[in-house]
Amino acid sequence: MEMNLAVLSLFGFLVAFIIVIVSVPSIVNVARIKGLLDEPGIRKCHQYKTPNLGGIAIFASIIITMGLFLDTSRNRELVYLLAAITVMFFVGIKDDILIIAPSKKLLGEIIAVLILVVLGNLRFTSLHGFLGIYTIDYTASLLLSCFVMIVIINGFNLIDGIDGLAAGIGIVVSLTFGLWFYVAGLINYTIISAIIAGALCAFFRYNVFGGKNKIFMGDTGSLILGLIASVFVIRFNEANLQYHGAFAFRSAPAVSFGILIIPLFDTIRVFILRVSRGQSPFRPDMNHLHHRILMLGFSHVESTVIIATTNIFFIVLMLTFGSMGLMALMAINLVVATSLVLILEYCIYQRVKIHANLDLQLKGIKVDKRSA
Repeated sequence: MEMNLAVLSLFGFLVAFIIVIVSVPSIVNVARIKGLLDEPGIRKCHQYKTPNLGGIAIFASIIITMGLFLDTSRNRELVYLLAAITVMFFVGIKDDILIIAPSKKLLGEIIAVLILVVLGNLRFTSLHGFLGIYTIDYTASLLLSCFVMIVIINGFNLIDGIDGLAAGIGIVVSLTFGLWFYVAGLINYTIISAIIAGALCAFFRYNVFGGKNKIFMGDTGSLILGLIASVFVIRFNEANLQYHGAFAFRSAPAVSFGILIIPLFDTIRVFILRVSRGQSPFRPDMNHLHHRILMLGFSHVESTVIIATTNIFFIVLMLTFGSMGLMALMAINLVVATSLVLILEYCIYQRVKIHANLDLQLKGIKVDKRSA
């Protein structure tokens, strides 16, 4: 069974990869002919008009490959997953082409999430001992599951701001969960993880090194990616309630938070910053981690590598201390993440001060070295 599952996963990865590799150039050509391009702007990090319909290739790759390698007739949960992905596709593609109001986008996300939580019965049933709570009732389960899924969906949507970042984090997350699903014997989710990784690897090639075929995933891609990542989180947490093998995690919620540390912590961080300044938490700004790292002079690719490596560091941290208590492990996540952000902000402060002093010197103004 293990060999068959490994082979199926490999073929799923390759088919998904090939579909994206083949389809993106055609999507780029159509986007350019029809003028469906993402314009540069104050809040955007690209300098040239670029097609933002890469999510179409990702969607097609996922739907086709899942249809080929998964038996949806025996697993209704997969049918609802495909339905939810399709809802996210139409919400995203409309936003990429026409731009829709945030409230309408949120409504689409809620519909997709309810399909999975209510109809597919894919939801959290336990808090794993958080605050002494284990089993939770249906209403609490529904509300918690919907909230967590929407946060993760928007977390991936928000980090999609520089070349390769959302895809890179998506690859890391998919492979991490996929390996655990493989060890735990969750056949369908092992294959789905491989499919997502294959599609994103191909997209990453065009997004970062595409040249004339450069393309962004747009909201279509990031919303779908966030939805699937949220499904992985719920399935991972629920499976750890029954799985008792060598890689069981009794602190599964904290481990899954660590695996998704970049989109989750960055979302929490920018929302807190906006609210503390009296702004709407949904008001766009340039305070995301990738924006801050760019301020240090790193390129898009370098920033993506730094952030993805940080995410991998947290995953290793979770694997190393996964046997700790839930609250202790969550504290490690938050303390380490906050410390790294404070170091980043200090580096930015020093860089800005040095440049300010250089500007003053160039203008012939004497700088007080005690303040330098």
